[in-house]
Amino acid sequence: MHRQQLIHTWLEKTLPGSPFTLAPASADASFRRYFRASFADGSTRIIMDAPPSHEDCRPYLHVGELFRAAGAHVPEVFAQDLEQGFLLLSDLGSTTYLAALTPDNANALYADALGALAAIQQASRPGVLPEYDRALLLREMMLFPEWYIARHKGITLSDAETAELLQVFEAIIAVNLAEPQVFVHRDFHSRNLMTSSPNPGVLDFQDAVYGPITYDLASLFKDAYIHWEEAQSLDWLVRYWEIGRQLGLPVRADFNDFHRDYEFMGAQRHIKVLGIFARLCHRDGKEAYLKDMPLVMHYLRSACQRYRELRPLLKLLNKLDPVEVQVGYTF
Repeated sequence: MHRQQLIHTWLEKTLPGSPFTLAPASADASFRRYFRASFADGSTRIIMDAPPSHEDCRPYLHVGELFRAAGAHVPEVFAQDLEQGFLLLSDLGSTTYLAALTPDNANALYADALGALAAIQQASRPGVLPEYDRALLLREMMLFPEWYIARHKGITLSDAETAELLQVFEAIIAVNLAEPQVFVHRDFHSRNLMTSSPNPGVLDFQDAVYGPITYDLASLFKDAYIHWEEAQSLDWLVRYWEIGRQLGLPVRADFNDFHRDYEFMGAQRHIKVLGIFARLCHRDGKEAYLKDMPLVMHYLRSACQRYRELRPLLKLLNKLDPVEVQVGYTF
């Protein structure tokens, strides 16, 4: 409530003579929260509340400028107070892709999303965003043994199992780092894309980096919150690859090589996400993320079943969560 009172005071000072009502808009997996201010004339604005003790608004502002210059539809910044951690933003609406997607509109919505992603990637250049380097890729995956295996499952790995897991991590990182590099949103999925005009509205980009070209595709098509049959997601992936080649994006010349990159990138992401979801539950009390774990595990198992380098991880997953495994397409 203290933060909300501060927002009220700040907004009254920022927009004098404009009475408003404030209501929660959304919260995410970090300490950031969002409020919607509604004004007498029917207009609305979004206030990002990012407590400075936990969050830094500057990366959001920096990436927002980069993505806007690239042609992506990101929120406009009307006012900022970095000392208090407040941003006043344009309102991109309240309908996420997750809420809007149906089998009938998926092709059109994903085509728009891929258009926005391609525009961001075309604007890529080194040296303006943090590198998605080996240290970061490994640090993310290490959340899995710490939070998923040890804390969530209550299992202690043997030295041999730990060594085997780290060997798999190194194999994944080797493929990730060999990929062509572009701007990476890092959470380009159905909860962070809004149906808007122009479509989509792109949110939650403050953790963007310069890294593997397939990362955002794995986020989008192996989404933790919505599942599509593999034949469908492969069709979208092929479309992106074909368009990427036409646009001169640094995609692999051979689709099989591109698909393997995508699969290994997905594995890195899903290992991380299982660790993050476990941490959100056990450290932050956000148990809702537990219901999304089975889909993430399904994606990870499927990739591990397919590639020899990942088989030791599949063996470990079968020990942690014994289930029947169904495999899709193999390349």
